[in-house]
Amino acid sequence: MNEISIAEVAVDRGLVGGPFGSSLVSKDYVDSGVPVIRGQNMSGRYISGEFAYVTDAKKLADLARNIAVPGDLVFTQRGTLGQVSMVPNGEYEEYVVSQSQMRLRVDETVAHAAFVYYATLAPDFVRQIANNAIATGVPHINLGILSKLTIPGFPLDRQRAISEVLGALDDKIAANTQVISRADQLAETMWLDAVSTGEPVPLSTLARFVNGRAFTKGASGTGRVVVRIAELNSGIGASTVRSDIDVPDDHLARPGDLLFAWSGSLTVARWFREEAIINQHIFKVIPADGMPVWVLNGALRAILPYFRAVAADKATTMGHIQRRHLDETVRIPSAARRQELDDLMSGLWGTALSFERQNLALAAARDELLPLLMSGKLRVKDAEQIVEEIA
Repeated sequence: MNEISIAEVAVDRGLVGGPFGSSLVSKDYVDSGVPVIRGQNMSGRYISGEFAYVTDAKKLADLARNIAVPGDLVFTQRGTLGQVSMVPNGEYEEYVVSQSQMRLRVDETVAHAAFVYYATLAPDFVRQIANNAIATGVPHINLGILSKLTIPGFPLDRQRAISEVLGALDDKIAANTQVISRADQLAETMWLDAVSTGEPVPLSTLARFVNGRAFTKGASGTGRVVVRIAELNSGIGASTVRSDIDVPDDHLARPGDLLFAWSGSLTVARWFREEAIINQHIFKVIPADGMPVWVLNGALRAILPYFRAVAADKATTMGHIQRRHLDETVRIPSAARRQELDDLMSGLWGTALSFERQNLALAAARDELLPLLMSGKLRVKDAEQIVEEIA
C-alpha cells in the first residue's frame, strides 16, 4: 500500500510548532481575545473547552507564525502523545498554538484534512509516534519527527469516503452528547425549582455511602475495570487498571449507578460503562428505600461546593472530606413533589444514560472500523452499510 508522509500532505510552511517559551507565558493571558490551544482543549475530534486568550497585539507581535485556523490539525508535541484534534468552524477565526502543540495545514489537492485526522488516530500511526518519540525527560516528538511519519496514500475520493464514514459515527456521538447535556440541564433546572420549597435533611439519611477498597493492589491486568478518580474524570485510558478479583456487590459499579469521589477532584458521576470494580476514595451511592437516584444526584451536586471548600482546607494532604461531613443537611423536594416529579426526572436520568451507552457502542464501532479502513482490509461500501445499521 502506498504511503505518504505528513510533510507531503502539508501546504508550504504548513507544519509549524508552538512559540518559544519566552514568547508566550502565563502573564500574556487575558480574559478575551485570540484563543490559545493547549492540551486541555484537545480531548475530542475538535478543539474545544475553556480557553486562555491573548490580545491581537500580542498575536501580531510575537505569535504570527503560530496561528491555527479552521480546518487545521493540531498535534500534541509532549505530554499525551498521539493526541490530535481539528480546528472547527465556528466562533473563532484564528487560534494560537501553545508551546506543547504543532499545527498542520493540509494541502487539499493532496489530502482531505478529515482523512488525515482519522489516519493519524489509527493504531499504525500511533505506533510510529511511540517508536520515534524522544524518551529523554518527558517523552516528546518534534516537527522533524512528525513530518516523516506516514499515512495511507489513498486517492482523494477514497479519502473523502473513509472520512465521511467515520465522521458519521462521530457526528452521531456529538448529537447524542447534546441530548445528554440537555437532559441533565433540564433535570438541574427542575431540581432547583423543586428544592425552592423543599425540606432540609441530613445527606447521610438519603443513601448508603459505600467506600471502595484498594483493588488496584495486585490487579491481574485482565477482567473488569477498576474505577479510580481518573476513570471518573477522563474515562478509560492506557493507565486504567483491570482486575478479575471477585468483590461484593456493594463494590461494583453498574450502568446507572451514582458514584462520588470524596477526595481529589470531588466528582459526582453517573456510571455508564460496563460493570466495574470501585476503588478506594470513591463512594458508591446506594439510595435508601423509596429514594430515587435523581434525588441523590441533585443533593450531592447541590452540596458539592461546600464539600470542595472543606477539601481545600486540607492543605497538608490530598483534599478530601470525612464521613462525618455526610451528615450535613441538604435541601431536597418534599415527598409529594418527589412523587410528582419522579416520572420526568427518572426519565431524564434514563435518557441520558441510554445515550451515554449508545455513544460507547458508536465509539467502539468507529475504533474497530478505523484500522480496517486504513489498512484496506474493509471496503468503504461495507463500512457504510455497518454505519447505516448502527447510526
